[in-house]
Amino acid sequence: MTNPTGDTSFPPTREQAANVPPTRDPAGAAVPPGPAGAVPALPAQTTGTGMGSGPTVVVGTYPDYALAQQAVDHLSDNRFPVQRTSIVGTDLRLVENVLGRLTTARAALAGAASGAWFGLLIGLFFGIFSDSSWIAVLLTTVIIGAIWGAIFGAIAHAATGGRRDFTSRSSLQAATYEVHADTEVADEARTLLISLNWQASGAQ
Repeated sequence: MTNPTGDTSFPPTREQAANVPPTRDPAGAAVPPGPAGAVPALPAQTTGTGMGSGPTVVVGTYPDYALAQQAVDHLSDNRFPVQRTSIVGTDLRLVENVLGRLTTARAALAGAASGAWFGLLIGLFFGIFSDSSWIAVLLTTVIIGAIWGAIFGAIAHAATGGRRDFTSRSSLQAATYEVHADTEVADEARTLLISLNWQASGAQ
């Protein structure tokens, strides 16, 4: 449809809008045309496998992390593309190693050590801007920090009511460590790791 000035921007007539074929969304439902006969655009649908890498296979299993690390290091020494490998720990468990008995005196001693370190940092900071003796400022802050640290350490331990009279260290450990490699390079990785096992066993 053209107006007298030659402009063709007029919307289509009802007859033209009726001839516009309906568009279907990804679910298969028909999307009717808009008031001006134009079919609204649908959001672009993204298909693909995501941002992850391709499938991987296990090329070696080791009882501890050090051996798995040694295996990947051996692959790297032989110019293998180690960026296509990964170390995966299986059957993770939380292990808490008990270090010893904790008494109020030991809690105060640990708090004094932490407070002394904090006081040392404060003393270094104030010593830069102080006009008095830098050593005197440093010793004062260390002593004050140790005293307050001991007090807070003893109070914190007493507040537990004897429910945790021991010190411990927690860590995550895996039952086994697997070396994974991309499927395309898995055979090469296995061959190199077999040669590592032969070297470790002393075979020639």
